[in-house]
Amino acid sequence: MRIILSSIFICLTFTVQAQISTLYVGGFTDGEGKGIYTFDFNSQTGALKNQKLVAKANKPSYLVISPDKKTVYAATASDNYLNTNSGAIASFTVLKDGMLEKNAEISSYGETPCHLSLNDKGDKLVVSNYSGGTFSLYSIHKKGQINTVIQVENLNYDSIKAHTHAAQFFKDQLFVADLGLNNLIQYTFKDSSYVETQSIPMLEKSGPRHFVMTENAEFIYVINEYGGTISTLVKEGNTYIRKNDVSTLRQNYKGINACADIHLSPDEKFLYGSNRGENTIVVFERNKKNGDLKKVQTISCHGDWPRNFTLGPKGNFLLVANRKSNNISIFLIDKASGELTYIYDVKSPNPTCLQF
Repeated sequence: MRIILSSIFICLTFTVQAQISTLYVGGFTDGEGKGIYTFDFNSQTGALKNQKLVAKANKPSYLVISPDKKTVYAATASDNYLNTNSGAIASFTVLKDGMLEKNAEISSYGETPCHLSLNDKGDKLVVSNYSGGTFSLYSIHKKGQINTVIQVENLNYDSIKAHTHAAQFFKDQLFVADLGLNNLIQYTFKDSSYVETQSIPMLEKSGPRHFVMTENAEFIYVINEYGGTISTLVKEGNTYIRKNDVSTLRQNYKGINACADIHLSPDEKFLYGSNRGENTIVVFERNKKNGDLKKVQTISCHGDWPRNFTLGPKGNFLLVANRKSNNISIFLIDKASGELTYIYDVKSPNPTCLQF
């Protein structure tokens, strides 16, 4: 009997532990925030508990986690790192107790780094520098720390100020959204660097901010900060065309708005976007054959200025970082309809990025 009970206890313990994931929270530190925080998140119940400051850092506004979960990378919003007129990025080792230990720090080679992305192998990192109008590529050491800069691309023109906002890898390609140039730019790795192969313009004054790709990169969805729209890009041969644009806003909304973040559901049936100003999350049903979007819901973010959001590890919940109201809102996802139901929120100082 003792053996049976012990076995049941071990199984239950393993099940509970398997449901708990670490949520990393980056944010601004000009208020109550001190750096990078973590929460314990139960992907079965949606419980978000045990906030902990794991690393003091200067404005870690965007984070990305290595594929093996052993390293955390952070962009800091400093614009004069070591008198270089640039921001900085840092890598942190995840210790056994959950604390973070900085193992490298380097210039971002541009002002106001605002977005980071790793390739699938985790051996390359790209940072987008909003004010500098550049993106910078780095090699990653096998132990996880940032190694050396391998390429810096300046997107500024004499007549146009670039504002590089996000970049993502796909196989041997790199896609970059630039709000100032109003384009999504495609690069291909040739010889020893990424070379521009296509520039896809958005509607005038759209301001592309973030974007998401389907698993096969046949479709790319770009959320436009100024335009209050999502642009659908479709692959035709080796190039992309902008197929259409849909509004992220309620039809009768007339106030200010600045779109922010965008994510696909794991099954790619639904697309989610955040509206800062209207302070909502918009939900679209996605036609998986032709990529078209149909709006199915607009719901309050239950906070102010939803800069970033993420889906839980099992796709059951959506969590929103509301920067100005200092809280994280948790929503239950109906996997059949894609619609959200607000559950509750927790306090968090100036949250700007959520990563599992």
